[in-house]
Amino acid sequence: MTLLTLEPARTALVVIDMTRGVLSMPAVPHPLEEVLANTVRLADAFRNAGSFVVLVNVNSVDRKDMLCPNSDMKLSLPAERPKGWAELAPELGRHPLDHLITKHQWGAFFGTDQDLQLRRRGIGTIVLCGIATGFGVDTTAREAYQHGYNQVFAEDAMNALSEDEHHYVCTHIFPRMGRLHSTDEIVAALQATEHVSSNDNK
Repeated sequence: MTLLTLEPARTALVVIDMTRGVLSMPAVPHPLEEVLANTVRLADAFRNAGSFVVLVNVNSVDRKDMLCPNSDMKLSLPAERPKGWAELAPELGRHPLDHLITKHQWGAFFGTDQDLQLRRRGIGTIVLCGIATGFGVDTTAREAYQHGYNQVFAEDAMNALSEDEHHYVCTHIFPRMGRLHSTDEIVAALQATEHVSSNDNK
């Protein structure tokens, strides 16, 4: 694994579906509290570095704008979502400069202003985390790959619906589109760049 370096002004954090509803569902392989804590650490580190933070949720008023193809397997989502299901986890402490995206499918690029917001800020690298590894995170990663972004995947800040799903995507898919690192490594890379920049300005 190569040493990770990140340029805060050209790097964004994209957090997928860390909402009250999604966090109430069973997920593996990491303890849910650990995934949420690592996501909060990443968001705080990016904000402190002056980097762009994108918080993504999935929602619909009447579900008529959601995909529902004929398929052999259906996601086991609640028929009636309780009030607050799509609200972001309060632990994330949404900042005024955070950008909120509401999607209506697995990926956070299609039908949203994600690409526009990133390009107009000159961002070339995104750090991805969230739930679920093989659905929202993976689909967003594939879309980002096709848009030409460099990507870093915070493996310990994401969970899946099954261990097989998480392992397969992190072993066979993500390494073909970017680099996998831990939350500690990503935060350290941001702080190292901040330290160098502050010394250069002295």
